[in-house]
Amino acid sequence: MKVVFFTEMGFTGKVQRNHPNMRTEFAWMCALEADHYNINFNSIVDYYDIGIVIVPKNNPGFDINKLRSYCGKLGVMQEGPNWNWQDYSMENQIWYYNTLIDADFILVHNKSDMNYYKGLTNKEKVFPMHSLMITDDVVPRNQWGDAVIIGGNMCSWYGGFDSYVVAQELDMPISVPSMGRKIEREEELENLQHLDYMNWREWIDCLSQFHVGVHLMRTHAAGTFALNCAFHGIPCIGYRGLDTQEELHPALSVEDGDINTAKKLARHLKSDEVYYGYMSKLCRANYEKSLYNEENFVPYITKIFEGLL
Repeated sequence: MKVVFFTEMGFTGKVQRNHPNMRTEFAWMCALEADHYNINFNSIVDYYDIGIVIVPKNNPGFDINKLRSYCGKLGVMQEGPNWNWQDYSMENQIWYYNTLIDADFILVHNKSDMNYYKGLTNKEKVFPMHSLMITDDVVPRNQWGDAVIIGGNMCSWYGGFDSYVVAQELDMPISVPSMGRKIEREEELENLQHLDYMNWREWIDCLSQFHVGVHLMRTHAAGTFALNCAFHGIPCIGYRGLDTQEELHPALSVEDGDINTAKKLARHLKSDEVYYGYMSKLCRANYEKSLYNEENFVPYITKIFEGLL
């Protein structure tokens, strides 16, 4: 079965397994041995069984019929939270809705997104395409320090301040990755170190040194932070509604806005070594048996694609 992805990225071809920036969309392409083209390509020499288009967040707009002419079945992959498209102009909102209606199938991040897109479009062919890690030569942590990492910067998109407040309960140095939505004067917060911008491979190696993750992000999308933590056996406190959080760290998942319970969980992880050790082993075991693991993901998504043909 031949698979192709269309995105706003400029490269043509396949993603090799040693790619240094193996974020989720690259991991999908790599695991499926798929080709990639820019969404506004000039020409394609092959015909594909399955085409998947990831709609650009900031510059939507493409000719779906042009893409379909090169594919047996063409689907749209959710990009960002399911409400993100409602920040488009009215013209682009209508275009996006019509594009979903015209697609043969829809791929989503989370189970809750399935009900959203099914209700929005009246389509039944809506399937989760789970976030994925390509872990060649990546070693799960075996040594780490007493430090906590929060999952995002101080803005509503990431909920960074909520995570920062909860992380303080662990009484450890706190670090945060530098993201595109980082705001001015974040560096002035006490006991908060900003990590340098880094590619995926640098990030996944850096993450391995931390003791606990906290990511109280109400923007539910790909959920890679909770996934990356689970790979390393790092207990992660986060909000329900995100599949990677609920499935990989079920006992550390709280309702949106429930900072009080999140703080209690943080104190428990800090004070009880046995509880911490159990949570660490559990999230790693959950990762191993999950569909976020390449060994399980490929047959799962292949079966779905074969059923579409």
